[in-house]
Amino acid sequence: MVTCYLGIGSNLGNRKSQIKSAIAKINSLKETKVLKVSRIIETRPVGGPAGQPEFLNCALKVRTNLSPLTLLKKLKIIEKDLGRKKTVRFGARVIDLDILFYADKIIKRKELVVPHPRMYKRDFVLEPLSGIICR
Repeated sequence: MVTCYLGIGSNLGNRKSQIKSAIAKINSLKETKVLKVSRIIETRPVGGPAGQPEFLNCALKVRTNLSPLTLLKKLKIIEKDLGRKKTVRFGARVIDLDILFYADKIIKRKELVVPHPRMYKRDFVLEPLSGIICR
């Protein structure tokens, strides 16, 4: 099994409930176990259309035997199951699930880039992530 770190965000509907549902669905994935969950923080949207509601964000430490692309595929299915619809880039969303790190791998593919390319510029990712990496 490998250790991965995931980011979760929600700014539509019952944000906290969406995040909790996403965590439960991730933990129920075959060959995947959630090890740590950061505290949930509230943040302003970064980029995207003006007037969006604020986000709730957190990070997860997970262990998995899923390949990076299979994990991504499963996360996209969870997003869809929770009601995510593709709209404008960086727009409001019910749930957003991102692979931040996948073991020590560097992945550069059209469908997946790891480490996540924009996380270093986003406090809403770094703050929760540091809470589970540094504990």
